[in-house]
Amino acid sequence: MKAAVLDQHNFTQQVGELQIPEILPYHVLIKIKAASINHHELWSIKEQSKQSPVSIIMGSDGAGEIVALGLHSNPELMGQQVIINPSIDWGNDYRTFSKDYHILGFPQQGTFAEYLSIHERYVAKKPEHLSFEEAAGIPLAGLTAYRALFTKGQIRKDNKVLITGIGGGAALLALAFAVHAGAEVYVSSGNDDKLAAALRLGAKGGVNYKTEGWAEKLLKASGGFDLIIDSASGPGFSDLVYLANPGARIVLYGRTAGMLPPLDPQQIFLKQLSILGTSMGNEEEFDAMVKFVGLHQIKPVIDSSYPLAEIQQAFEKMKSGDQFGKIIINIPS
Repeated sequence: MKAAVLDQHNFTQQVGELQIPEILPYHVLIKIKAASINHHELWSIKEQSKQSPVSIIMGSDGAGEIVALGLHSNPELMGQQVIINPSIDWGNDYRTFSKDYHILGFPQQGTFAEYLSIHERYVAKKPEHLSFEEAAGIPLAGLTAYRALFTKGQIRKDNKVLITGIGGGAALLALAFAVHAGAEVYVSSGNDDKLAAALRLGAKGGVNYKTEGWAEKLLKASGGFDLIIDSASGPGFSDLVYLANPGARIVLYGRTAGMLPPLDPQQIFLKQLSILGTSMGNEEEFDAMVKFVGLHQIKPVIDSSYPLAEIQQAFEKMKSGDQFGKIIINIPS
């Protein structure tokens, strides 16, 4: 099969031929139709501390068709078009993941290949309204956004919600989920074109955080926020505390802007704020997210698509930060 392998010398993606993976008991073999790139892959490459003796096939997101079954696998799964859950071995504690937890794509083979063998518990039926490309843009970003909004953020109808860093896959799906949950949603970005696009997708307002006095302007426009979903961290996090209404929840799932700044404890305890961390989610949340996507006919925003042979160009696009939505990798038939 064709697969993109992480070169252990220059950490680029190199497409080559590998063996089709063995189908273990209770596993299914999926013919991957499409995959997508996440910042998770970029962080994994950046944090590689040593070369690995094995070929690493990355990729957390994917959708395809089940073409073979392992021993004891559910025969009804044969031929199903599926979306893949990349959150592996979460465990039984809904509050946090187990010591065995990992995200599909490292060290376990990921979706940047023609075939993937994975335990049957990590597949869900692809919502019928989604193409394979669209479905491939859902898993990691959708699960992250769903847990942040519903499990940790406890979003309610008519909440005022701020989503930072609009343009990434998780932020855009968080926007769609929050709008369909009945919230009034505002967004932030350092790019005016991305703000305008978010307004077309249902955001009520937005602000460019590179402009002077942006937090004051946003507070005046919105009246403050009951729920803030943040992917950036960094120096601007103190502004989020300022923008939070009394009793608000601030849910943090990323660190693209770096370490948190010094915070005023008085603002946090007098306003009765909850600052919550989240990462990915469990199997029940994934299934609930897929059902929510199907019920509301939600589609991810797709920025661009690349064939597997051009996957390194797709990674360069992701590194640039210019994308608005998901970057899709089409896998050859």
